[in-house]
Amino acid sequence: MKTTILPLIAAAAISLPAVATAQTAVQVQPITGTRLDISATGDVSRVPDVAIISTGVVTKAATATAAIQQNAQRMERVRAALRRAGIQDKDIQTSSLSLNPDYAYEQNQPPRLTGYQASNQLSVRFRDIGETGKVLDALVSEGANQISGPNLTIDKPEAALDEARVKAIAAGRARAELYARALGMRVVRLLSVSESGGYAPPPPMPMAVMAMERGGADTKIDPGEQKIQVSVSMSFELQ
Repeated sequence: MKTTILPLIAAAAISLPAVATAQTAVQVQPITGTRLDISATGDVSRVPDVAIISTGVVTKAATATAAIQQNAQRMERVRAALRRAGIQDKDIQTSSLSLNPDYAYEQNQPPRLTGYQASNQLSVRFRDIGETGKVLDALVSEGANQISGPNLTIDKPEAALDEARVKAIAAGRARAELYARALGMRVVRLLSVSESGGYAPPPPMPMAVMAMERGGADTKIDPGEQKIQVSVSMSFELQ
C-alpha cells in the first residue's frame, strides 16, 4: 500500500496549479500639466453656549488641621450654592487640592513658620451663560474667594466645523480657478486635499480673586461671538 499511495500523493502535489501571488497595481495618472498648491480657510461665527469657571476657597490657619477643616466647611457651602443654582454634579469637577506652609522671612533670620494655607478649586461648567453672573455672586456670598475665567466655548461645534469645512473647500476651488484664468489655463483635476486646522476654544482668563460686597452690582457675563475656523491644503493640476 505504501508503494502505491506515496506516488499518488506526489503526483497530486505536482499537478496542483500554482497559487497566484501577484497583485494588480493601481495605476496613478501622472501629472502632465502644472501643479498648483494652495491653502484656504473657511470660518463661521457662533455665540458661545457654555462658560467654564474655576472657583474655590483658600483658607489660612495656625495649624494644618484647622486650615483643612475651615476649607472643607466653606467648600460645602460653595457646592450647596452650585446645586441650588441647578448645576448638575457632572458639571462640577475638583481641579486641585493643596496644603502649603506659610513662612515669614526676615532679614538675616531663618524662615519662621506662621501657619498653613489650604486651597480647594472646582471647575464648573455653566450651560446657561445668562445665569453665570448670578451664580458667581452667590458663590462669593457663600465663601468662594478664588474665581478665574470665564472660558467661553461651544458645547457641540461639529455642525459649525462642517460648515467651515465646506466654505474652506469652496474657497480653495475658487482660488484655483482664479489662478488658472490668470495663467490662461484651466483646472483639470483635484490631486489632494488635507485639513490643517480646526476649532480651538480661547484660553481662560488668568486667575483673579473676587471680593464682592452683598448688595453690589450683579456680575454679568457677555458671551459675544466666537469664530470657528478650518484650514485646508489643496493641490490641483492645471493645463
